[in-house]
Amino acid sequence: MVFKVKRSLVFGILVSALLLLSGQAAWPSAQPRTLLVLGDSISAGYGLQSGESWVALLQQRLTAQGYGYRVINASVSGETTTGGLSRLPRALALHKPAVVILELGANDGLRGLPLDTTRANLSRMVELSVGARAQVLLVGMKIPPNYGPRYALGFEKIFSELATQRKLALVPFFLEDVALAPGLMQDDGLHPTAKAQPLMLQTLWPSLLPLLKR
Repeated sequence: MVFKVKRSLVFGILVSALLLLSGQAAWPSAQPRTLLVLGDSISAGYGLQSGESWVALLQQRLTAQGYGYRVINASVSGETTTGGLSRLPRALALHKPAVVILELGANDGLRGLPLDTTRANLSRMVELSVGARAQVLLVGMKIPPNYGPRYALGFEKIFSELATQRKLALVPFFLEDVALAPGLMQDDGLHPTAKAQPLMLQTLWPSLLPLLKR
């Protein structure tokens, strides 16, 4: 009996060793890193078909280039920085992202909300993301001077100043190659068309690339 037990134990060890050497051991595979996009309608794909948004194109590019990231799109049309801040803690706890792309603020500016509130909300979201061990890419936006040039300039400077203070990766203006180009904005003048999405990804990619790991 003792001999049979020992023989069974030795046999089990040998089988496990062979499986390890052959790469077929049933160990859990490593989970892919997560990239969280927290944005508004620009990232939620307003007016677009499924798979047309820059976020969907980002997932395709990451996969094609061998980056093991799973993109989670937590963007909501009409979202403000206040709404994003309220949702971020749960998203961080649920997805544990390695990278967070913050694309919020445009709706604050279009509604003429206090600049100090927008700045404080974005700053707090950066703090929460960094505290959760995620790298942050801040996506800047610009607004028309509906509330005067002083407000519009102050809004624009929020992103560059926060990126400098927090040493963040920054996209200065997400719609740089899109906003004034014929045929690249929908009829409302606020949301990019499907044709604009690859250009938006191209604008964002150089700022995101240094944050990625293979």
